[in-house]
Amino acid sequence: MSNTRLSVRLSRLLNMIPYFIANPGISAAEAAADLGVTTKQLMSDLNQLWMCGLPGYGPGDLIDLSFSEESIEVTFSAGIDRPLRLTSTEATALLVALRSIVEMPGMVDPTAAHAAIAKIESAIVGGGAQICEPHDSRMPPAEAPAVATVRSALARQRALRLVYYSASRDVVSERIVDPIRIVLVDNNSYLQAWCRQAEGVRLFRFDRIEAATELDEPARPPSHATEAAAALDLFQDDPAVPLARLRIHPDYGWVLDQYPMNRLAVNSDGSLDVTMRFATLDWMARLLLGFGAGVTVLGPPELVAAVRERSDAALAVYAEAGFEIR
Repeated sequence: MSNTRLSVRLSRLLNMIPYFIANPGISAAEAAADLGVTTKQLMSDLNQLWMCGLPGYGPGDLIDLSFSEESIEVTFSAGIDRPLRLTSTEATALLVALRSIVEMPGMVDPTAAHAAIAKIESAIVGGGAQICEPHDSRMPPAEAPAVATVRSALARQRALRLVYYSASRDVVSERIVDPIRIVLVDNNSYLQAWCRQAEGVRLFRFDRIEAATELDEPARPPSHATEAAAALDLFQDDPAVPLARLRIHPDYGWVLDQYPMNRLAVNSDGSLDVTMRFATLDWMARLLLGFGAGVTVLGPPELVAAVRERSDAALAVYAEAGFEIR
């Protein structure tokens, strides 16, 4: 099971005990509807829950439930219903995480996150702990209109019309999408959605969404597209997408951390042979020229020709301007 699926299930399990304490005797069908899962998944979760509890994990430590499809009741909560009490270290760590995530568009409601930060800071100060950098609770951070629209459409399960800048193609396009979820990949926030134009799941980086309009129609992503791991790879290994073969100079190893490349071999001089998928020849040629002598194009032939042609054109301009090329 992927880390994403595990984290989603853990969150659900942690919320189930307080939920069943507040709703004693509820049926499995009603609970499943409230919790957004199938009855089969709910029963699986319940079987997992009664094997969890406090360290020691003896009969008196584990969560205990009386459950069937007709009725579910918590008979021993193992303390999970108690209010959470954070140490100053835990609260500070939570503040750092909140401050980080609130800067990522779309991940959270900035007003709600800001309010939570203020409450935690107030609790820490009240407990005598020191905060290195107090947060200004008077001015909630502004949220871009497009980001707010995307979050609203996702919550209301409505389709969206996006105006989006594709960096790999260097074009701005308009498309209709069915939102699925918001995800964090490589420290950037994305809308994961079914793109009707591409007929596939795509990731739309929030800082590249130029405009968003919520449509008056429900989002209808195909069932297979809603799986948590669908299209989380920004550059999937699609044979239909051109593949560049490159040689990275030893001093340019950082390039591998910045771009989606697959390492093939390490040469005797320390250089690296890699591959990289690209959307358009023009975009890839411009990217590679920016690396100068740090990256050598090995293939395909059309990419080698495109880079050579652009290089010759640039040198010609310099020559016409009177610069000496060595």
